[in-house]
Amino acid sequence: MRRERLALAVLLIATGALYLWRLGDSGWANAYYSAAAQAGATSWKAWFFGSSDASNAITIDKTPASVWVMGLSARLFGVNAWSILVPQALMGVGSVWLLYATVRRWFSPAAALISGAVLPLTPVAVLMFRFNNPDALLVLLMVAGAYCVTRAVEKASPFWLALAGAAIGFGFLTKMLQAFLVLPAFGLVYLLTAPTSIGRRVLHLAGALGAMVVAGGWWIVAVELTPDRPYIGGSQTNSVLELALDYNGLGRITGDEVGSVGGGRGWGSPGWSRLLGSEMGSQIAWLLPAALVLLVAGLWLTKGRARTALGLWGGWLVVTAAVFSYMNGIIHSYYTVALAPAIAAVVGIAATELWDRRHEPVAAAVLSGSVALSALQCYLLINAFSAPVAVIVLMAGLIAAVGMVLSMRWAIPVALVTALLGPTTYSFATVTTPHTGAIPVAGPSSGRMGMGGGGGLLGASTPNAEVVNLLQANADHYRWAAATIGSNNAAGLQLASGEPVMAMGGFNGTDPAPTLEQFQELVRSGQIHYYVAAGRMMQGATGSDAAHEIAEWVAANYTATTVAGATLYELDAS
Repeated sequence: MRRERLALAVLLIATGALYLWRLGDSGWANAYYSAAAQAGATSWKAWFFGSSDASNAITIDKTPASVWVMGLSARLFGVNAWSILVPQALMGVGSVWLLYATVRRWFSPAAALISGAVLPLTPVAVLMFRFNNPDALLVLLMVAGAYCVTRAVEKASPFWLALAGAAIGFGFLTKMLQAFLVLPAFGLVYLLTAPTSIGRRVLHLAGALGAMVVAGGWWIVAVELTPDRPYIGGSQTNSVLELALDYNGLGRITGDEVGSVGGGRGWGSPGWSRLLGSEMGSQIAWLLPAALVLLVAGLWLTKGRARTALGLWGGWLVVTAAVFSYMNGIIHSYYTVALAPAIAAVVGIAATELWDRRHEPVAAAVLSGSVALSALQCYLLINAFSAPVAVIVLMAGLIAAVGMVLSMRWAIPVALVTALLGPTTYSFATVTTPHTGAIPVAGPSSGRMGMGGGGGLLGASTPNAEVVNLLQANADHYRWAAATIGSNNAAGLQLASGEPVMAMGGFNGTDPAPTLEQFQELVRSGQIHYYVAAGRMMQGATGSDAAHEIAEWVAANYTATTVAGATLYELDAS
């Protein structure tokens, strides 16, 4: 027990060190969410609604739970890169601990430690637990839900099942419908295995559903019933329900997202191979093929709690992977962090269970084949980045595969090193590379848009000091120091000046907020000081053109001034 606790402590400390080392190099990371955290640190109203600015023009295009955490941190420790990014790093440590605790309840320390090691060394997990997108909190809540379901199944506990529902409900407040992808696995496992009558199981599930609705629905009710609130970013009708069910919901599946500027085909064509392709494979697929092989074999060869646990984590893995593979709407490679806990748990549980059955030819063959498959997969993924590591992984993996067939104990550490060396190498490249913008990618410096600076849709630029001084001058006389098209353009100005900047049209510039008439009234009443012409800005084929109509009206009625390369219009109320 003492050695196990020491091993767990080493795992958690190492995870924390990995996630905190050089964390500040990424600066504001995703300035879109950093600006919302800044607004929340200034205004409690902006904090509650998840507004992009402290004067509450428009919200971010997600529910605001992750911004709540960052906003509170910024209130306590000041608005800076560390106060915004450290909460995600701590969520990563918490996710590893919860995953370990969940696996350890039913399985050996070895199974729990393997699972706990695979998760933090998955490149996309390293990326997202060092970044300020909502995915870090989402993963933590989903793992918490799995822990609660595991406890609920043990004694058919409605209390623990309701806690699982509450965790997923709060996950909805973090990233909307993506949190629900684990529900089929959670519900079916409890329905099929809880030690009580079928009627009680159904009743318990209904209670958990109610807890989920309450945990995720109270904020929606509050928003819909509040008349004086910011516009709901990402929607075309100022509705949270539209945002949840359309832009961030079924639209992601069908590709019919009004107001978006691109679909999922930019990140690999839909199909079974998408997760193995060049865009997503290096993020998550290191152990994915081996995990699927181990899952099938484990479900076939094991019984009891082992089969139940594999059903829980395997269901999570299969459903989420299928949705990510075939969705036609917006999808980014970092979404795959949601698969990391499931892959880690399946590998840890199935590998140790099959090792205990290594005297059986089928179990030995599956273990050997899984090791060889993971070595080949790692070789393919790491070869372009580090050929020497790729060769070591492949050769050591094949040797370990032979050892597995012969049930040699030395094959265990060799297999673990082989499986983790590739993703670990890629993870350290992730740590040493600053990541900024809306679409981060794990690994070394990349040419993918959103990795570096630059304003516009995918990244927020840092304005010149002269521009900042203009925005700060007499800012207390205006509700907004400036207005500009798009949330990332606004975020750069707002984070540099510390003053509220209106993000016209929301993230994509395609939301009807404000309309031309509303903007004209705000100008007439002297509430906006400057309009700053957007630099780079993509325009969707659908959605509102109100922001661009405003830009044309301003250009036709006010005099442009060029300051350090930026074009500004002072909006004289007269």
